[in-house]
Amino acid sequence: MKTCILPLAKGACFLSLLCALLLAASFLFMPKNNHKAFGMGNDELVAGGILGERENSIDVLVVGDSEAYSSISPMQMWDEHGFTSYLCSTGGQPLYDSHRFLRQALEHQSPKVVILETNAIFRPYKLSDYLASRAKSLFSVLRYHDRWKALTVNDLSGPMGYTWTDDLKGYRYNPKAAAADARRHMLPSEEMQEIPPLNRVCLREMLDLCEERGAQLILVSTPSTLNWNYPRHNTIAAFAAENGLTYLDLNLMTDKVPIDWKTDTRDKGDHLNYSGAVKVTGFLGQYLKQTFDLPDNRMDDAYASWHSALLRYRNTVSG
Repeated sequence: MKTCILPLAKGACFLSLLCALLLAASFLFMPKNNHKAFGMGNDELVAGGILGERENSIDVLVVGDSEAYSSISPMQMWDEHGFTSYLCSTGGQPLYDSHRFLRQALEHQSPKVVILETNAIFRPYKLSDYLASRAKSLFSVLRYHDRWKALTVNDLSGPMGYTWTDDLKGYRYNPKAAAADARRHMLPSEEMQEIPPLNRVCLREMLDLCEERGAQLILVSTPSTLNWNYPRHNTIAAFAAENGLTYLDLNLMTDKVPIDWKTDTRDKGDHLNYSGAVKVTGFLGQYLKQTFDLPDNRMDDAYASWHSALLRYRNTVSG
């Protein structure tokens, strides 16, 4: 019996020591600020800009891939309605990263609404990628190991103090236009496209997290001739009905979001450009304001930085 217990005890001690070393290294390597100079990658930097926002100041949180950050402009919604929103969106975002950004944001924010752009729901990934992402969340040294060249004395004991935020609040401005052929876009069909099994697990975790934090999760499909079709619509509509979720497919709401595929896409239907985003944001901002009774914070001095950001946003979109 003793000969069996001894190897197990040694193994447990080794794992405990390894975890302790990883935790210590994670504290050292974790960026102490969310500026690029502290080790944030470009996508992580913009999506992580929410960490620099005042605690519990964001009303609407958006997660998803480039379809989200090309289509929804938080500063336009602020200008028109006065509620705050932020896009934690990255290019090619797998759903486990949507979950990670959601979880990270909810540590500091209490949004009334969480929007999931649905394109990521159909992006498959391997179990090993998901497990690696969870490991990196537990031990940040695995995510930020490349920071070793930039480590300073402050990394040994300095507190974390996130100070950077994006003036566009995660939106990526792009005025270019490249017309799309939309003749076969959203042709009616009764077919359904399967959601990958791992994505269903991740969706359930996101649903539970939103429910736990008192946030209303809604599903939004932004216009795209290359990424969206009726089989995907049917699947998301069925999933939303099964789980009591609101689903807005803007590809079918052409009366409210009149996308012109000759002028409103930057890359032949894959993503919207600025003029397309104005149309999506105009409808979505009005819908969110009316449906969820979101506050108008424009007269609140605590949001003075949003007025400053709005001036810079206007300068950006005016060219």
